[in-house]
Amino acid sequence: MNRDQTYFLLLNIGHFLDHLFMLVFATVAALALHREWGVSYGELLAYATPGFFAFGLFSLPAGWLADRWSRDGMMCVFFVGIGITAILTSMAGSPFQVGVGLFVIGIFAAIYHPVGLAIVSMKWKNTGMRIAMNGVWGNLGVASAALITGYMIDNGGWRMAFVLPGVFSILTGIAYFMLQRDEIRADGAKDKVAKKEAAAPLPADYKALLIRVSAIVFLTTAVSSIIFQSTTFALPKMLDERLQGFAGRLAEMLEPASATGQADTATIIGVLAFIVFAVASMAQLVVGKMLDKHGPKKVFMTVAAIQIIFFAAMPGLQDGVALAVALGFMLGAFGQIPINDFMIGKMASGPARARIYGVRYVVSFTVLAASLPMIAFVHSNWGFDSLFLILAAAALVILIAVFTLPKKLPTAPG
Repeated sequence: MNRDQTYFLLLNIGHFLDHLFMLVFATVAALALHREWGVSYGELLAYATPGFFAFGLFSLPAGWLADRWSRDGMMCVFFVGIGITAILTSMAGSPFQVGVGLFVIGIFAAIYHPVGLAIVSMKWKNTGMRIAMNGVWGNLGVASAALITGYMIDNGGWRMAFVLPGVFSILTGIAYFMLQRDEIRADGAKDKVAKKEAAAPLPADYKALLIRVSAIVFLTTAVSSIIFQSTTFALPKMLDERLQGFAGRLAEMLEPASATGQADTATIIGVLAFIVFAVASMAQLVVGKMLDKHGPKKVFMTVAAIQIIFFAAMPGLQDGVALAVALGFMLGAFGQIPINDFMIGKMASGPARARIYGVRYVVSFTVLAASLPMIAFVHSNWGFDSLFLILAAAALVILIAVFTLPKKLPTAPG
């Protein structure tokens, strides 16, 4: 593996860890803490909400610091900072302490998207496929959060689900620094050169088109974030509710004589969630290839239509059929992820790209955080069937908005 491949691999590992850390608690809350601490699932979600707000709000200062100082330097801060904080969070003895830990994890997690995606979208050609590959790694982090945590709950305790990735992240940060230390030192000089390049005034018609497309990007970013958060965060709980019989039978087939006399259903639910997430994440590779070939409009409309169909079909389903339909709507939810990043990468100027990605993720992750109380409220009052209908309506909003996109995007001047 050459240096360039190693660099891309470390960036991809960063995306994996970023989403893993943010969703470990989703499985912990669904499968362990509500029993261990006697706190309801809905109440536990309240302690995760500040972390998701931090995940969004700190994206903009993270992008600003990356543009002003060093993108690679900020990636080192991400790896080491989030790793140390995860280890400290594992020592929590109350929901409040977990909430504080998740908030600080959210601060460090906010670094990755504006910084890592700015590097990926600028350094390599075939932007759509590169962003999609990077996105697959992020989604495997989502999937592994359920898999690792479910396994740890049954075989060692939920705390190790924070500790082991934390140690790995710190070691990865050291490796990243060793690879990029010369570039980090040189970044200040590069930024000074970039700032001297004055941008030419934009023509009025181009500026109007840019504003129109940007409005669509940020609207669809907000609505798709509701879908992404609702599906990724709630999926372990939804599977736990709807696949108990299916999961129990699988557990008995795989391990009929458990030492405790009970089937390890948490592990099975974690494995099933991992399979759904991992298989669905492959949709991004197809989407990335199609973006480079056909552009975003047709691809985005297709993905939105898939979501509408499968969300509308989900209410009332149980066991294997529910698992199959869940895979369908996750294909749509994951498939949409690289599209807005692709459009921003094409439209945003190079020197300000991390800051623009920062704005995008402030919108995205602020909506993610606001979605948690919605999930808790809908689940407590009406159950997941109503949530699926809400998500079908959200996908319809995306479809209508994307229909107004121009065939060709305005391209960044530099």
